[in-house]
Amino acid sequence: MKELLSPKDIVRSGLCIGCGSCVAQARSADTHMAFDAYGQLKPEGPSSWFRHDSEAFTRTCPFSPGARNEDQLAAELFPAPAHRDAALGSFQTAYVGYVAEEEFRMQGSSGGMVSWVAMELLRKGLIDGVAHVVATQDPQSDGRYFRYRISRTEAEINEGAKSRYYPIEMAEILNTIREVPGRYAVVGIPCFIKAVQLLRQEDAIFRERIQFTLGLFCGHMKSARFVESFAWQLNVPFKEVERVEYRQKLPDRPANWYNAKLTLRDGSSANRDWWNLADGDWGAGFYMNSACNFCDDVVAETSDISFGDAWVEPYSSDGRGTNVVVVRSPLVEQLVESAIQAGRLHLETVDAKFVEQTQAAGFRQRREGLAYRLTWRKRGVRPRKRVAPDATTQTKERKLIYRMRNFITQGSHKVFRLARALKSPQLYLGWARMVLSIYHGLAYHQGNISEMRKRLAGLRKV
Repeated sequence: MKELLSPKDIVRSGLCIGCGSCVAQARSADTHMAFDAYGQLKPEGPSSWFRHDSEAFTRTCPFSPGARNEDQLAAELFPAPAHRDAALGSFQTAYVGYVAEEEFRMQGSSGGMVSWVAMELLRKGLIDGVAHVVATQDPQSDGRYFRYRISRTEAEINEGAKSRYYPIEMAEILNTIREVPGRYAVVGIPCFIKAVQLLRQEDAIFRERIQFTLGLFCGHMKSARFVESFAWQLNVPFKEVERVEYRQKLPDRPANWYNAKLTLRDGSSANRDWWNLADGDWGAGFYMNSACNFCDDVVAETSDISFGDAWVEPYSSDGRGTNVVVVRSPLVEQLVESAIQAGRLHLETVDAKFVEQTQAAGFRQRREGLAYRLTWRKRGVRPRKRVAPDATTQTKERKLIYRMRNFITQGSHKVFRLARALKSPQLYLGWARMVLSIYHGLAYHQGNISEMRKRLAGLRKV
């Protein structure tokens, strides 16, 4: 394997997550991030840059085998943790609960903790702005439904509440941080936070200006086609969709009953529960970025604090939403503890095992599943992960599930692209219902053929 890598090497190997770190480092108007044919963001630029092997790129791409891994970064970032856990990494304290003050909980997808921490850092004068994802004002003209933005007021921070299952890149916002002096917090999924930490080691400006990192637990990155599929299935014209809400909060229903809502330019809206969508089972892997198959960080181990959903009872049945929180920075821990004592946060301490249980499926996919996937033949750059390749400890059923999930991921990109070109949504939707029925038979009924047929018949009625 090559010692030094280029952006082309990572892209062609299916390891580019689309974070934009390489484009930000290029500092050239000729390089940018753009959607590929499958609706995933990828770097584009002159051949002299795209194909150029670089020490800096090899050290800073989050999926490069030449970059520091999460354990190595955490050892430098958090040298004296109270706890060290194989699943959660280094941390001070873990909690479950929600924000008790104001409307944070109702405005967010979960317990409101992400926006609260970002706003508390601003209120305390510890930062001047928060780099986070917000909806674009005119997505049809902009070409994207969501982008990173720096928010400098409480009202602006509130606009970034709720989950966004959409491709995002940081190139523009990193350039802004480099050009505009100030102290910033960055909110992001695990691989994005890792990219930020690698950049901070490489560049003194980022090291000085990015003061805090807020991580989001992550299952995988979806492509932009997920929104289009919503539109197809809700029978609305995609070009008229102005706002996307992936998880509309309905307090009278369990938090894990996801409901997707699209709002059109004329103010009308349409919504549907995820379980009534042909591709609504998150675990099946529809539209997943291929790099996600080679990630072993579920809980953003290199962030100062990270947040997820409490997907265990009784919390998952509470439609108001509940967070699990992992705090690694002693300073952030002080902020959280003071707020708990003041009654502003309703949080209870939990152990690492509890947090791991709330994300059991994610850890299974990124530890057991990753170990198995690392034994598959792969062209191009081979990732170097903390998980050792292993094809012996998984059961035959689990191996079939991982194979089927990979088939769905790859197939969803290709079949959707074909259906889009032919303007035939039913081509894709029929395929999606069929493969989902097979996946459900494998995942939930241990390969029972009659159960697969029953599931397929039910989906056809939707």
